[in-house]
Amino acid sequence: MSFLQCTDTGTAAKSYARPCATMAVYQVKPHIVGIAGPSGAGKSELANRLAQQLGGASVMTLDSYYRPMDDLPLEERRKSNFDLPAALEWELLFNHLGRLRAGKAIEEPIYDFTCHTRKPGGRRVEPREFVIVEGLFTLYWEEVRGALDTKVFVTTAQDTCFERRLARDVAERGRTPQSVREQYELTVRPSAETYIRPTERFADVVVSGEQSIEDSIAAILAQLQGRIAAV
Repeated sequence: MSFLQCTDTGTAAKSYARPCATMAVYQVKPHIVGIAGPSGAGKSELANRLAQQLGGASVMTLDSYYRPMDDLPLEERRKSNFDLPAALEWELLFNHLGRLRAGKAIEEPIYDFTCHTRKPGGRRVEPREFVIVEGLFTLYWEEVRGALDTKVFVTTAQDTCFERRLARDVAERGRTPQSVREQYELTVRPSAETYIRPTERFADVVVSGEQSIEDSIAAILAQLQGRIAAV
């Protein structure tokens, strides 16, 4: 993979040598970045801001891969535990990462959190120079970890995670504050301690969701530069 120095006004990426999106002529094997961490850690914002610094990387979210529950009544769906690795169709994610690595676009599922099932169609994701996938369990499955070139973990205090989760679920997912609190204590917090926080040990770089996002991006870019230079 050849790199050109691209001018960038972002502080974190000024000295980072990255491929210019407008100069991509040949099919390039994407460099896949995985970002994991507990709910409310700041993974989504970090992924989107990092994508901007990388010149428009493709971003995927693990939330899209929740298994559809069309066969269950809505009330039964709402009672399901969505904070277990088994709730996600990681096999499809693994397949999609393989297709992207091979230079093929994929259709990421669109999950409806109000009905707890998938919407028709999908969101097209292109195999760009960098592909970022973020989610709770991104570093949980060995097969998925093996498909990642750079692994990132975002660590954030539980109280901060809860406040962010509360604001998001009420505003974006039609939840009541009481239902969010109950779910957090019943499934979210235990899952974070059992399945998510232990995956920090697999990360190439660990950042704090409570520090400035510019510092987190700078740490990841430094890791990317070192990893790519060694290829």
